[in-house]
Amino acid sequence: MSKKAEKAKEIKRIGVFTSGGDAPGMNAAVRAVVRYGTYKGLHVYGIKNGYEGMIKGDIERLETKSVRNIIHRGGTILKTSRSMEFMTPEGRNQAYESLKSYDLDACIAIGGNGTFAGAKVFCEEYSDIAFVGVPGTIDNDIYGTDFTIGFDTAVNTAVEAVDRIRDTADSHSRLFFIEVMGRHSGEIALYTGIGSGASGILIPEKSSDSESLINLLKKGIKRKKLFSMVVVAEGDETGGAMAIAEKVRKEFPHFETKVAIIGHLQRGGSPSASDRVLATRLGYGAVEGLLNGQLDVMAGSINSKIVYTSFDDAINKKKHPNQDLLALAEILAL
Repeated sequence: MSKKAEKAKEIKRIGVFTSGGDAPGMNAAVRAVVRYGTYKGLHVYGIKNGYEGMIKGDIERLETKSVRNIIHRGGTILKTSRSMEFMTPEGRNQAYESLKSYDLDACIAIGGNGTFAGAKVFCEEYSDIAFVGVPGTIDNDIYGTDFTIGFDTAVNTAVEAVDRIRDTADSHSRLFFIEVMGRHSGEIALYTGIGSGASGILIPEKSSDSESLINLLKKGIKRKKLFSMVVVAEGDETGGAMAIAEKVRKEFPHFETKVAIIGHLQRGGSPSASDRVLATRLGYGAVEGLLNGQLDVMAGSINSKIVYTSFDDAINKKKHPNQDLLALAEILAL
């Protein structure tokens, strides 16, 4: 029997926590971990406020009844935070002591890149406590999974907002630049732009050419297009919606150019059905992985199948935007 298999057999008590930015569907993942873990005979403990709660020992037993009526709720019942103290060896040592005081054998970490980076370092320093990650972030920027928990809901929220803005843009013949979240990833902007029929999409992964955008808008004017909407990821190299709008405003002084920043609206709200199902499957997959010797990895979904990716790959490998969607977006904007 391999060391991983032996270690998996020893797992009886596990912790679950959410860390980093909240994402709709995190509660569904927590629910799945607790209920499937309990079904498999594990004792499941909730760690409050991410790594900060782990350091402080803010840990409590969770049972089936603890996760009633949470699948539809946005945010996270376990709360979340970004812990600077956990980035220090002393902070991680305190977190380790807290986990050992509850006799925890493993933890399931629900979060994004920063969450997994913390888990990777912790596992390297304290090999007797295993970790499995669950990708919970609206940005959909994690390698090793087609979609992350919260992405679908965030896109639906953004598309709904753009649809409402379209009414005003049409009524007043305005040019709107709509900024969505995504400092390093343009996934939300790409899907929102296609889903809302935007005239242009600007994302960090693709070099932004303001001249190309201006030419595209000029073509629209020639076709007597009375209004336009451009979706911009906040991390686009142009500096976001405000900066690109200023450049375009100088080129089209006769156009009434407006900027709308959707912001944190995208992070809240009840998760979509797709996010609830994805979160449930990944929560189940994380527990199943622990029990089958898949340790210090992230549970993801590729082609609707649960797969396991090392923390190292999940953190360091780049997830690229779908090139077919990028090409399609340009064609449909003509």
